[in-house]
Amino acid sequence: MTGGTGDEGTRRPRSSRARRWRIAAIAAGSVLVAIAVAAALILSGTLWPNRVFAAGYPVRGIDVSSYQGSIDWPVLSKQDIDFAIVKATEGSSDVDERFAANWAGARESGLVVGAYHFLSFDSPGSTQAANVIRTVPAAPAALPPTVDVEFYGDYFAHPPSRQKVRGILDPLLAALERHYGRPAILYATADAYDRYLKGAYQRNPIWFRSVAVPPWVPDGRQWTFWQYSDRERLPGYRGDEAFVDMNAFAGSRRQLEDLARPPGQ
Repeated sequence: MTGGTGDEGTRRPRSSRARRWRIAAIAAGSVLVAIAVAAALILSGTLWPNRVFAAGYPVRGIDVSSYQGSIDWPVLSKQDIDFAIVKATEGSSDVDERFAANWAGARESGLVVGAYHFLSFDSPGSTQAANVIRTVPAAPAALPPTVDVEFYGDYFAHPPSRQKVRGILDPLLAALERHYGRPAILYATADAYDRYLKGAYQRNPIWFRSVAVPPWVPDGRQWTFWQYSDRERLPGYRGDEAFVDMNAFAGSRRQLEDLARPPGQ
């Protein structure tokens, strides 16, 4: 039978479309809530994607500076970590105010310990090397010193040339190797590595920063240390910075100790 106005037939599609829109709106709202919750957990340090990938590297450690304030090394060293790399110097004259205490406390706690120098693009490599050498002891069973190569201040927007940085970095590394007897470790962000280290410094162990995704060094080189998180909270420190950086080592504890052993020992 074909009688009637057809009103019922036209109402049903409208009702169906409205239901679909409501369902889609609810689903979209749920996704936004989930994203907001995940973002909050990540920002708080509760959830960090790289933890899953870093779990494949059982030898892990921290890097700290004066921003972590006073550190209770007997407490911090028991947080399932094997090594600590502490800030020593920056540029040609700056010395981290907590270096001496952190160096002594970390070594006494039984961790494998190293020191790092923040590279300045504003002073000669020779004077920066002198700053490191007069600050960081050439101690037995210590990791080679690290040179931290990354952008800062106005250099994020206006990076110095590769030639300029090599002119600072090369004499610095040469002086450190002469004094400590081993090639220094090079720490770098992906951008800094790509601009300044790619294809060079093959004798220097690489410490690569990649806190959002698993590490991939731009030239395919194998990393030795991987900074996989900057949002960890561990018992044992109290300072202006609530978080501490976490790092993985690409090897066994024995291999880490071998890296800290001077040649001939």
